[in-house]
Amino acid sequence: MNHLAETVRQLAPHWGVMFVAMLVALAAAERLVDGVPLWGSLLLVLVVAVGYPPVVRAVGVAPDVWER
Repeated sequence: MNHLAETVRQLAPHWGVMFVAMLVALAAAERLVDGVPLWGSLLLVLVVAVGYPPVVRAVGVAPDVWER
């Protein structure tokens, strides 16, 4: 398997989990705050996207491509 295909194979499940985490965070924000502004939603998505890799590394389930 070539390098790109192996990288995608390792990262695809994490992309899926990160996407679901973003949707859950946005849904929770909508329930807590009536009418979250666009900038708030973007900030929340950014926090999840930046925060997910360190959390996954700390838990010990990070893919090998993130350990390089």
